[in-house]
Amino acid sequence: MAIIDILVISLPSAKERRCFQKNQLAKLDLKFSFLDATSVDNIDEIIYKQHCQDWQRPLKKTEVACYYSHRHAWNRVIQSNQPVLILEDDALLSKCVPELLKEFTNKENADLINLENRGRKKFVSKSGESIACNSKILRLYQDRTGAAGYILWPSGAKKLIQCEKKKGIALADAHITACNSLNAYQIEPSPIIQLDQCAYYGIENPVDIKTLESSVSSRNNSKGGWFFRFKRIYSQVKLGLRQLILLTKFERRYIEIKKYDFKKNEKR
Repeated sequence: MAIIDILVISLPSAKERRCFQKNQLAKLDLKFSFLDATSVDNIDEIIYKQHCQDWQRPLKKTEVACYYSHRHAWNRVIQSNQPVLILEDDALLSKCVPELLKEFTNKENADLINLENRGRKKFVSKSGESIACNSKILRLYQDRTGAAGYILWPSGAKKLIQCEKKKGIALADAHITACNSLNAYQIEPSPIIQLDQCAYYGIENPVDIKTLESSVSSRNNSKGGWFFRFKRIYSQVKLGLRQLILLTKFERRYIEIKKYDFKKNEKR
């Protein structure tokens, strides 16, 4: 059975992280391609000024570059006309990923399946469908927890790009969250975490601490002025109303992971 194609977003200069992904995916017998991440050097002042105020707080050039990297991947999904597993270069995969990918080759009515977990609660269906590796697939109604590992279908990629035309850009995971038209799902137990979450989940980190930071993700703590404060309040009110509606039908809870499933990727 064919396995879904894999794209790993990574800067060409991130040699240690690229080496980690090559070794990890080889152990899992998974073929993949690197997708060169957008560098801040590729974000000129015109592009930056066009987007820096799109979100709830000022975006840094690194964050605009990160978004562009994911958008490049979305366009590749549309061009291929096939679902693709999109990974950031600090994604740690469990031994279950190969079997799970076989499950979704012919998945119908899906735009996106999230495989990642970052220790935050998500709105999911109260029950799900049993799949490989004693896992289940749940409908995902709201998630604000990273974009390091997700399967995207061409239909979902088109929705994400259309959402940008309406709302502008944001952090990649925030943009995905804001695209309410996505028919999204969540895998439980989550078979992917980011390396910076290893300590939280009690998993030995297979990479030296100095290589932990993703060459794709970047965060900015600047809140901006009153303009951004108003945007945050407006967004939080909308989010709160959506959560009230979701709570009547679905549940908000933590998604499990199985530490044992990650042991084959740990240092010996």
